[in-house]
Amino acid sequence: MSTNVTFNEVAGRKNFGPDHALVTTPQPCVMIATWNKDHTPDVMMAAWAGQYDYKQIVVSMSKHKTTENLEQTGAFTVSFADIRTIAESDFFGLVSGNKFPDKVAKVGFTFTPSPNVDAPVINEYPLTLECKVVSWSGGILIGEVVNMSADESILTNGKVDLDKLQPVVFDAASMTYRAIGKVVGKAWGEGKKFTE
Repeated sequence: MSTNVTFNEVAGRKNFGPDHALVTTPQPCVMIATWNKDHTPDVMMAAWAGQYDYKQIVVSMSKHKTTENLEQTGAFTVSFADIRTIAESDFFGLVSGNKFPDKVAKVGFTFTPSPNVDAPVINEYPLTLECKVVSWSGGILIGEVVNMSADESILTNGKVDLDKLQPVVFDAASMTYRAIGKVVGKAWGEGKKFTE
């Protein structure tokens, strides 16, 4: 897709211009679960997502089965692909719920109805955000998180431990999934040496 926009090259760097698909990388691999009309669960992988506000999440996506479901229920859950579920998660992103109406059963996953929103919690994902639709316009979904639940297996001292969760991210530059790596610094701590 060419935008026909001219740009000036930055000296000393490889310049890709505005037509390069890579905007921000890595991107979280979020799993959006909704109910189909027959109350079977549907899950899709979305990479263009992030935290929008303190209690809100934003997802950019085109119109498809999941968005049809969102319009029916006004709710969804968000989980995170991890090392253990990468094949199943990739499958959820590869195929449409219109062609595979029972994707969750196909991979052998199970679900529990959320007690807070009209959407399924996929049991094999150990971290889940239960969300109500705040707005859905122009391909941008904003959801309010009404509860976050986590399996005890990914907690350390009562907090989510990314070393235990082992979430994966999408690397658009190489079209691969990558594991979250080791801790390299303390947030709001490493830069303090410049304030002294």
